[in-house]
Amino acid sequence: MTDAKITSKNVPEKPSLNKMADAIRVLSMDAVEKAKSGHPGMPMGMADVATVLFSKFLKFDASRPDWADRDRFILSAGHGSMLIYSLLHLTGYKAATREELSNFRQWGSKTAGHPEFGHMPGVEVTTGPLGQGLATSVGFAMAERHLAAKYGDDLVDHRTWVIAGDGCLMEGVSQEAIALAGRYRLNRLTVLWDDNEITIDGKVSLSDTTDQKARFKAAGWAVKAIDGHDTKAIKSALQWATRQDKPTLIACKTQIGRGAATMAGSHKTHGAALGAAEIAATRLGLAWEHEPFDLPEAVDKAWKKVGRRGAKERKAWESRLAASSQAADFTRAMEGDLPAGAFDKLQAKIAELVETKPAQATRQSSGAALDELFAAIPELIGGSADLTGSNNTFVKDTPIFDAPSYEGRYVNWGIREFGMAAAMNGLALHGGVIPYGGTFMVFSDYSRPAIRLGALMGVRAIHVLTHDSIGLGEDGPTHQPVEHLAALRAIPNLLVFRPADTVEAMECWQIALQTKDRPSALALSRQKTPAVRTVAASENLSARGAYELRAANGEARVTLFATGTEVPLALAAADRLEANNTPTRVVSVPCFGLFEQQDAAYQASIIGRGTVRVAVEAAIKQGWERFIGEDGAFVGMTGFGASAPAEVLYDKFGITTEAVVAAAKARL
Repeated sequence: MTDAKITSKNVPEKPSLNKMADAIRVLSMDAVEKAKSGHPGMPMGMADVATVLFSKFLKFDASRPDWADRDRFILSAGHGSMLIYSLLHLTGYKAATREELSNFRQWGSKTAGHPEFGHMPGVEVTTGPLGQGLATSVGFAMAERHLAAKYGDDLVDHRTWVIAGDGCLMEGVSQEAIALAGRYRLNRLTVLWDDNEITIDGKVSLSDTTDQKARFKAAGWAVKAIDGHDTKAIKSALQWATRQDKPTLIACKTQIGRGAATMAGSHKTHGAALGAAEIAATRLGLAWEHEPFDLPEAVDKAWKKVGRRGAKERKAWESRLAASSQAADFTRAMEGDLPAGAFDKLQAKIAELVETKPAQATRQSSGAALDELFAAIPELIGGSADLTGSNNTFVKDTPIFDAPSYEGRYVNWGIREFGMAAAMNGLALHGGVIPYGGTFMVFSDYSRPAIRLGALMGVRAIHVLTHDSIGLGEDGPTHQPVEHLAALRAIPNLLVFRPADTVEAMECWQIALQTKDRPSALALSRQKTPAVRTVAASENLSARGAYELRAANGEARVTLFATGTEVPLALAAADRLEANNTPTRVVSVPCFGLFEQQDAAYQASIIGRGTVRVAVEAAIKQGWERFIGEDGAFVGMTGFGASAPAEVLYDKFGITTEAVVAAAKARL
């Protein structure tokens, strides 16, 4: 059986909104009880708000979860996942079956403990780490406004609705998010704050006395406070939100665990099952005379009607799309496909670079790649966390993204690395755009939670991380990444690139753009580095992850591995070893993750077992064991850097040609 069992016992023909909300409460508490794990309090408390939103305002069609012009609903308070699962089931999403609700939080179910993008249609974004859903929603709202400016209101005219809790608003990323949304006057964004004054430990007042309404007002939001259980007040407030010229916060005063017989209002309902006795008493109190996951016929019909409510509007939109001269381009962009000839100019530039052999910082190489790509791929929209000139993320003459028109493609994110990275996830998830954003690599510490979440979701977001080593010089150890490459490489499903020169940088950009289902991080140098790719190649060599840049003169006795600005050191060391009659090969390793995708035979050919293996990288050793084994040598960092010119630092920390040669000789 794929639908909840339907009965008609003691239910009026036209159930009230309160009775429809009770369906959410009961399904939520029953699913959590069966799993003996979960968070029933928030879904029970926000059931009334969600019922009014879905039945009266949210533009969607349950039969077409992928409708491009649907409203986006984001449950930032992801611990209350049974709220969205109940709503999807009630409104008739095909995948949200009775069995899925019954298997809440179990192996193989689509109803994961926290909502996960890609598992259940109707879940727009993975949430759970508090505040990130709210921050990601800013990207959704930005994408909507930008695409509306590009394609017109006939094709793009929807809203983003967010349910957030006290924890979401306490997290620091919320300030970055609301400040951005306020600055850009994203009036299609509405946050419904579950103002229940409860956290896991007890009352919010134990740890926080912030006037949240004043905070949002100060950030440029329109704010309204309501009784979150008064359906007329909820309806009026949602209608009010649609008329504002700025983002809106509706503070919904609610009772956690609303409807629970004796535990309503208690923090104990936040993160634990109510228990059999409490659930039985709650059923009596709600006059709900039905078994777990069974629905009264009238309630089921009312909710299924809600799920069909947007079908007419969706069909009208499809007719407009079919008649539009922009239909093909819009569809291509929303599906994430690149335009024909997207890399023609880039390939021509690579051919030129092989001949001209420019020496430049790889951050400049990245900027040169953007120069060739930006016009060819109009979906690209990017920016920097207040480091535009340093990150080389701006393409000349690009209009700025801003109110009221929003057609610009360059975003001034401000000093908000976490907020930028989270919003980039939202832009990518919305579709129709390909986001990139720049900062110093050391500040990936700030954006890491969003980078990780992007990798978990499998979104195409490109993180431009410049000043990638001690080579940035005088700014010192606070700004010099040491452990960051290893830390980023440790994130599953994240492509981490460290190109050696302009050719490799352009190849890495091409791979990042062609990869729909993974985010990418580009580690780029501040300091100038010579060209190492001086011979034309018939393929994108960086796509191999690691490749033989220079073969040995004879049977190799030494293999040198390197990335980025250390590849020239390896080449110089190879020259000296070869001059000493020691055949040496050099392997460039622009991307560990892509190397792991190659077949075993290719990997073995690159690793070079049986040779002395040495790796050089201006970072810590962690991860290099894959290439050099237990007995190989590593030339790199073992601690933090220092403040001095780059060339002095490389010498003092022993990252030199001489050190590489010595390490190889010691093992011959």
